[in-house]
Amino acid sequence: MTKQKLGVCYYPEHWPASLWAEDAARMKAIGLSYVRIGEFAWSRLEPRAGVYAFDWLREAIDTLHAAGLHVVLGTPTATPPKWLVDAMPDMLARDAEGRPRKFGSRRHYCFSHEGYARECDRIVTRLAEEFGAHPGVVAWQTDNEYGCHDTVESYSDAALYAFRKWCEKKYGASDALNAAWGNVFWSMELSSFDAIDLPNLTVTEANPAHLLDFQRFSSDQVVAFNRRQVEIIRKHSPGRTILHNFMGAFTAFDHYAVSQDLDAASWDSYPLGFLERSANDDAFKARYMRVGDPDFQAFHHDLYRGCGRGRWQVMEQQPGPVNWAPWNPAPARGAVRLWTFEAFAAGAETVSYFRWRQAPFAQEQMHEGLLPPNSEASEAYDAVKTIAAELASLDACVETKRADVVLIFDYESEWAWKIEPQGRDFSYYELVLHFYRGLRRAGLSVDIGQPTAETVQNRKLILLPGLFTASDAFVEALAASEAHLLMGPRSGSKTADFQIPPALPPGALQKLIDLRVRRVESLRPDAVIPTETGHFQRWREFVVLGEGVESVIASYDDECALARQWKHYYLAGWPNDALLDCALSKLLADARVETVSPPRDIRIRDNGGLRYVFNYGPEPVDISSQVGEAQLLLGETILPPCGVAAFQLTEKRK
Repeated sequence: MTKQKLGVCYYPEHWPASLWAEDAARMKAIGLSYVRIGEFAWSRLEPRAGVYAFDWLREAIDTLHAAGLHVVLGTPTATPPKWLVDAMPDMLARDAEGRPRKFGSRRHYCFSHEGYARECDRIVTRLAEEFGAHPGVVAWQTDNEYGCHDTVESYSDAALYAFRKWCEKKYGASDALNAAWGNVFWSMELSSFDAIDLPNLTVTEANPAHLLDFQRFSSDQVVAFNRRQVEIIRKHSPGRTILHNFMGAFTAFDHYAVSQDLDAASWDSYPLGFLERSANDDAFKARYMRVGDPDFQAFHHDLYRGCGRGRWQVMEQQPGPVNWAPWNPAPARGAVRLWTFEAFAAGAETVSYFRWRQAPFAQEQMHEGLLPPNSEASEAYDAVKTIAAELASLDACVETKRADVVLIFDYESEWAWKIEPQGRDFSYYELVLHFYRGLRRAGLSVDIGQPTAETVQNRKLILLPGLFTASDAFVEALAASEAHLLMGPRSGSKTADFQIPPALPPGALQKLIDLRVRRVESLRPDAVIPTETGHFQRWREFVVLGEGVESVIASYDDECALARQWKHYYLAGWPNDALLDCALSKLLADARVETVSPPRDIRIRDNGGLRYVFNYGPEPVDISSQVGEAQLLLGETILPPCGVAAFQLTEKRK
């Protein structure tokens, strides 16, 4: 079985070659195994068109390999050099205002520009030919953080041409497109595909179906761009793992689709930066300022494990203050260790820290690494030594089992409700994360997956809050499942063409529960709809129940809040914590899923035969009731802030 390992991100081009061997030796000495390099180095690899300078990279890889380290080699296509931009100025993406994304930072290319894609083919081919068989190179990372800085959508001429071709391939005839988009409305009918424009700079909002198709197209362009690199690497570097580093709370393209071409998924975990940029209130941010949202990292671990079909990594783990959030506090003592073990408990193959040494120059000079610029040890450097020793004593392997509970996360649903929120604070991403928090409060380990038949097989409970539309195949898979099912709010409320279903929402899901949504309302932040066990906030639906459907929970104005037919439930609004916990407790009990109900800031995660317990709160917590008679392999029963405990599950509790 694969052992769980630690890694680091390193930029040899930033430092004199005389430091490389010393750096490699120190990395190995503190327990690091993997080193990612090269993802931003195009100008050093090809300083002028057709003039390659690979000797320094070969020396760096040789040095790391000689120290017993494994190299993850990045393709440098996120940072095209100035000479290439000057030679091909139309390769620049354009923002929604039509302005070019200028040279001077990164990610300044358009995914639809064929000329740039061919240049990427060329540099990736040369790298794969040179280093694909090197024994030190064990994996590849394509590009870097696709879409960062709002760069998935481009409004360039190249994007317009490609979008027209995409629409023609999808619809075949302009009449079909007009019908799907509802272009009879406001006299928007088009006579040919050449008449299609990009959905920006319209007087008021653009047609939602047009916007959704443009998002689908933009996502497909990312998939195609990534696939070209993967195919080249597979040809010249067979047997190496290929992955990409996704981001947190980023949904502008379909990560499942990109991951289909990869061997594993990875993501860049920055708990404190993401907390500061989140929509959580000030009290929440103050409580978790130095440790991060207790559920945010875990949610993304589960999401990217689903994307990677079980194989995933943390490619960049925050080790200290970052430079890009509104405020950048330092992690609490023990937080880096907590984050690392939370990832391993979720089945990560590797946790890699960003970065080895803090840069003294340019945009990220305030981003802390394991070493400051003068190479002294930072707090995280010492933490990594401790983590490596503990990891070795646990003898932990990559081992997770299929969870009884699966939460559906769907990128098209995220796009749809961004286009048509109907309430300023309606967010599909936040809705799904809200349900995830409820499951974590019940002490559950959860899978996250896309709406496919394979995802829902062999489950006890399936949740699909806010699912934009449900395909016939997915509905059939749900109907065939013996699992309990929780739908709503907004589940099945549109067709794939972004239209209200003829029989009203929940559309095709009416096959599973005989009700229809006759009316919806979005609620101001100070408005709630009380129910017997909590209240709705943000969103509420008025449902008509068919024969055989019962109201399990009602609102105080005598509307159904939670409906049930057989094993299928529909929640008619956005629940607060109390209402969500009540609804989940009913379903979990009916589905015979064992719950734990740990204290407020305690989170539990099972990995194979190990159960991990984490304390995200500021006070010590007695976890003896969670541990029972088991012998702790890690930690103590009085778990301190940022504490981690682990113990072997008995057969009965597995």
